[in-house]
Amino acid sequence: MRSTKEQTLDVKIKETLQALGVSAKVTEAVNMIASDEEIQAVQEYANNVSIVRLGYNDHGPVHMRTVLLNAIIMLGFLREAGIKTSLETEGIGDFDDSLIAVIYGAMLHDLGMSMGRQDHEVFSIHLALPIIERQLSQLYKGNLQKKVMTRSLALECIAGHMGNRSVYSIEAGIVQVADGCDMTKGRARIIMSLSQNHRAGSIHQYSANSIENVCLTKGREKPIQIEVLMSSEVGLFQVEEVLLTKIASSTAKPFIELYAYVEGEEPKRYL
Repeated sequence: MRSTKEQTLDVKIKETLQALGVSAKVTEAVNMIASDEEIQAVQEYANNVSIVRLGYNDHGPVHMRTVLLNAIIMLGFLREAGIKTSLETEGIGDFDDSLIAVIYGAMLHDLGMSMGRQDHEVFSIHLALPIIERQLSQLYKGNLQKKVMTRSLALECIAGHMGNRSVYSIEAGIVQVADGCDMTKGRARIIMSLSQNHRAGSIHQYSANSIENVCLTKGREKPIQIEVLMSSEVGLFQVEEVLLTKIASSTAKPFIELYAYVEGEEPKRYL
């Protein structure tokens, strides 16, 4: 059964997509992936492995939905600025096809955490592939070329989300940044309450616990502005070692402004 937070995010995702005026196919994709029992089960187990076994932050259904919402918002800002996705630029797909690839990439990118942290993006591909194949065969019935194209793009989003593997599409670059933007203290709430010390993910949990808010807005000079509000400077680990690293290797970097600041202090601009 989905939590209240998951249901709230599902509503926000659908509202954000509706505001973009997407096709019925995109809505169908969101409905299918959000209601899939296998996806839910793997996401929940991945979260157990991440939090209880490894001592990392949330890597479950709430995190993956948050990444998806972040990605949709940023794609919307790019579209508003007249910047096309890779599929649009190459003339082989439209904005909705790009959205569908991002939906699957974002919602399935951390399934591999159910097997452990090391190389989890690779394991995510193995776990996500049969699910993607099953659902895209229904979404793109009769259009093999688009199914194959969207499947490959979704897998690129998954493979590249850690920022340590090159990505070449705008879509995958957006998912990479969207993942890095999910670092508020709510993501560390459960693991902090367990009070587990000296675990592998401890620096992540304490750093994330100082992040008060991450705001995605239309940029002043570039299409996307990311603002990170911290309660203390320990949050700079998340900003500089996680988010900034992912942005630096992302195809979306030219379109992003990044600011970070501790409450009561002047913001620091990174990009």
